[in-house]
Amino acid sequence: MSTGAISIVVVVAVVLAAALIIRVVRAGASRKERALRRRFGPEYELNVAQHAGDTKAAERELEERLRLYGDLRTEALPGELRERYVAEWAGMQEMFIESPEHAVTGADQLLARLAHDRGYPSGHYEEQVAALSVHHADHVQGYRQIHDTAARAREGRADTEELREAVVHARPFFEDLVRPPHHGAPTGSETARQHHHGERRSGSGHRKWLPGSGTGMGTGHTRFGHTRKGGAW
Repeated sequence: MSTGAISIVVVVAVVLAAALIIRVVRAGASRKERALRRRFGPEYELNVAQHAGDTKAAERELEERLRLYGDLRTEALPGELRERYVAEWAGMQEMFIESPEHAVTGADQLLARLAHDRGYPSGHYEEQVAALSVHHADHVQGYRQIHDTAARAREGRADTEELREAVVHARPFFEDLVRPPHHGAPTGSETARQHHHGERRSGSGHRKWLPGSGTGMGTGHTRFGHTRKGGAW
């Protein structure tokens, strides 16, 4: 074989090897992206947007959260403490009628305490949210929203509609954290319907555990999602 032919064979081999490496790398990156999207859901897209579309930077941050908090062991709430939190949240709803700013601030503080009692970090808000985003990615943005709105409310920069929306978006996060063990999270239209009725479904039918729906707290309690004065959250 001539020197020229050998050179051509070497070049072709190098090109094929490079193409194979690129294909393998892209396949690995695609698998990583799919895995992160499955794990973080809406949190993935939010993080990419916060990194101005830099997918690699966003994925590095999400992978770091997984490394730090993926194996975090949390604790279920004892029944009495769970009912106390649910009643306290209902009280915040009633407070909203007279003092929306205080209700939002109180709800923000309640969520921070609830996350701490579930076993999430409580020293710094950013650390707590990062840990929560790993395990409650579908709803943690509601916590961010109410926390930011509470800060605006303390400065007198949040109107009533902004305050109401913050609590509406925080409510699924609260429900997620306060849910008793073995109550799976519903999805799609079932979520919307159950939020309206204040219910969760188990394998044997509806398991009602919110105030006024069979928890033993009595019918005098506020039904979850509505105030006694009729104002809906």
